[in-house]
Amino acid sequence: MNVTIKTPEDIEKMRIAGRLAAEVLEMIEEHVKPGVTTDEIDRICHDYIVNTQDAIPAPLNYGAAPGRPGFPKSICTSLNHVVCHGIPGGKKLKNGDVLNIDITVIKDDYHGDTSKMFLVGDVQPFNQKLCKVTQECLYKGIAEVKPGARLSDIGRVIEKHAHANHYSVVEEYCGHGIGKVFHEEPQVLHYNGYGEQNDCILQEGMTFTIEPMINAGKKFTKLLGDGWTAVTKDRRPSAQWEHTLAVTADGVEILTLRKDEVLPF
Repeated sequence: MNVTIKTPEDIEKMRIAGRLAAEVLEMIEEHVKPGVTTDEIDRICHDYIVNTQDAIPAPLNYGAAPGRPGFPKSICTSLNHVVCHGIPGGKKLKNGDVLNIDITVIKDDYHGDTSKMFLVGDVQPFNQKLCKVTQECLYKGIAEVKPGARLSDIGRVIEKHAHANHYSVVEEYCGHGIGKVFHEEPQVLHYNGYGEQNDCILQEGMTFTIEPMINAGKKFTKLLGDGWTAVTKDRRPSAQWEHTLAVTADGVEILTLRKDEVLPF
């Protein structure tokens, strides 16, 4: 596993990019309401990233390859049963929806990657609980991060908490190393799926995301014909929260922490 250890200078630049990504989620909060389209949300975020932050929206045209179009928008909007990588479009949000907005900002070549769940109007208690437990899964995973811990410790506590609440953990998608490269080693599984050869010991200077995707129903997903949007096979709701992290000398720093967040640890 070829993991890039970041210097203090690298991490300072990632801290800036992470703060910008968090600010986009803070800014967009007031715009997420019934009647607004995810396309409008994408436009507002794009304009803010480009014109206010003087930064680059990393998803736009990401992943373009022969025979495969790049991602066509500047953010990901994953609604209700969409697990991840939802493409903004003309569908209007309605009362009771749950929406994940995933933001990745590039500033001075470094990435900041984060997402959160938004409750649209009056949301049913069962969907509120799914969103709450998924955020708890993220925090439990983050609390495991420190030098000497193992990647597998993260997935183990996430899986345990999800299963204790009768939810399933998506296995096809995972967290990832990040820095100048959007997606790099290590892969960060959100379940206990490492063999000894693929697990690794965390050390100061590692930077990666934790981004559990938790389903109300079964864990299985399918990819839609657009080549990006992943949905639950059983059409049950899914939730996701994400932060970019740096392993410090004695623990962890959340590089994408929002100003309104109250951590449980």
